[in-house]
Amino acid sequence: MTPIDLCDDLYLDFDAEGTKVVCTHPRVPEDESNLAHRAADLFFQALGEKGHETHGVSIEIVKRIPPGGGLGGGSSNAATVLTALNDYHHQPFSKPELMKMGLGLGADVPFFMFNGPAIVQGIGEQLEKPPDLLPYHLVLSDPGVAAETAAVYKRFDFELTSTQKYNMNAGLNVLLRGREFDAGAWMHNDLEGPACRLYPEIRETKEEMELLLHTKVRMTGSGSSLFALFQARREAQKGCEILLAKWGGSNRKIFLSSFGG
Repeated sequence: MTPIDLCDDLYLDFDAEGTKVVCTHPRVPEDESNLAHRAADLFFQALGEKGHETHGVSIEIVKRIPPGGGLGGGSSNAATVLTALNDYHHQPFSKPELMKMGLGLGADVPFFMFNGPAIVQGIGEQLEKPPDLLPYHLVLSDPGVAAETAAVYKRFDFELTSTQKYNMNAGLNVLLRGREFDAGAWMHNDLEGPACRLYPEIRETKEEMELLLHTKVRMTGSGSSLFALFQARREAQKGCEILLAKWGGSNRKIFLSSFGG
């Protein structure tokens, strides 16, 4: 897993009473089901158990990461809230304690406290720093549909995809030998097939992107976001311009980002 530079903006008011979340995005809940809200509640509960005085926090979320896009938007916000509250309260919890707290909210919350690319195993609790990643620029697309993670996993066929596991193992062997890792050569996502079958919009967008960009397009997480990798930024920028010219005015959104290097 690797962070990219697309992110939400969070504004925290530590003088509030109780926990409150505000977000104008129609697909983002403002109640206790919001991961940022749950993160604050969990932190204050653990803080109280340590005998500290608990307060409240008001969290305003300016949403930039597409909800239901498989980019960990909710998880990264939860990690940010936990980290910010811990800093504000003079770090009553160690980083391992905070990451364990985050794991109770979601499997990828600890990753967003790791501060960099990671080999992630287990259920998200085993994180290891890899050698340097080769730098890539990416054209990222939101196909205009939110994928439901649970629904995608239910369509997953373990027998059908078991033959692909050697790819992951070979890639990890490269990493563990300390060689520079070319992510573009090893990427594979077992959930791409189920997501494309469940959401035709993902499949159609993927096929159209590959046709327009003349390169392989992959899905991130459980979907629905899609991306194409380019080693040169100018090529990625050109790809963005091609998609914007084709999709301008539609509900598909295009982002330019990068990782590695």
